[in-house]
Order: sequence, then C-alpha cells, then structure tokens
Amino acid sequence: MTHEEDQIAAEIAGLPQSTGRTIAVAESLTGGRISAALAAAESASQWFRGGVVAYSSEVKHTVLQVPEGPVVSAEAARAMGVGVRDLLDADVTVAVTGTGGPDPQDGQEPGTVFLAVVDGSEAGEQPVRRHIDGDVGEVCATAVIEALSLLLERLRLPAVTSSGAVGSG
Repeated sequence: MTHEEDQIAAEIAGLPQSTGRTIAVAESLTGGRISAALAAAESASQWFRGGVVAYSSEVKHTVLQVPEGPVVSAEAARAMGVGVRDLLDADVTVAVTGTGGPDPQDGQEPGTVFLAVVDGSEAGEQPVRRHIDGDVGEVCATAVIEALSLLLERLRLPAVTSSGAVGSG
C-alpha cells in the first residue's frame, strides 16, 4: 500500500466509527487493493464488512448480479456496488471496474475506469468515469486512490436511512 492509500483509509476509518455505518467493496481492475487498504485501517473490524474481487465477467454476473452486457461500464460499476451492498449487508459500498490495458475491453480504451459509491441515496447511484494514463500498474494504483477518495467524500455526507430519509447515522 502507498502512503496516500493509508492516509485516505485512515480518514475513512474515523467516519463510520462515529456514524455506525458499515462499508463493503466490489472491485475488479484493482484486484483487492481497495479492500486491503480498508482492512488495514484502524478498527476496521467494527465497520468494514469485506469485499468481493470479481475479476472475471462471469463472477460479476453470477455473484454480484451485474446484468449481461459490458462489464467495463457505468452500469456495471453501479450494479457491482448494489450487488456487494446486498451480499454483505453494508450501508455504503464502493465499486470499481475498468481496463488497465494493454488492449481495449468492451469498447473502452485502456485506462478507462468506472467507479460507483452506493449508499441508498440518489447521488449514490451515479457512477463516475475516469481516464487514467499509464501502464496497468499506474492505472490500478490511481484507481485505488480515486475509489478511496470518492468513498471518503460520500462518507462525509449525512447518512441515508433505509426509508431514503437523510439522518445522522
């Protein structure tokens, strides 16, 4: 893990502890690095539910209920986030899918990454697309930072209750 990953994960760790929210991860491109960063953070056993590394398309479809079709897409990232939220019974999830290269996948150029933070709010259903330059290692490393940063940003917002109302935790 990088120092930056550790720093963001440490910031993330303080937020669910104060609100009682739990976190889970669905990752493809990053191969477990987001989960590893969160698991190493303070008191992770109290708020980190776990993660699913769904590297193959088949695993995305069968385990995370990603609809048939391209897996390097905004729709797949959102479905991964919802799928892991349901599977691991978490309040907030972060999901990442993409192509590190060297070849395109699903019509997307290398360096294309889709991220989603799902928390039951309408804003949480809006995946983001990033293009990251570099080799596969650089794309993965930057995608981890992007995913952790998006998760941190979402955790700083008020929690959404199961009824969809905004609450304090």
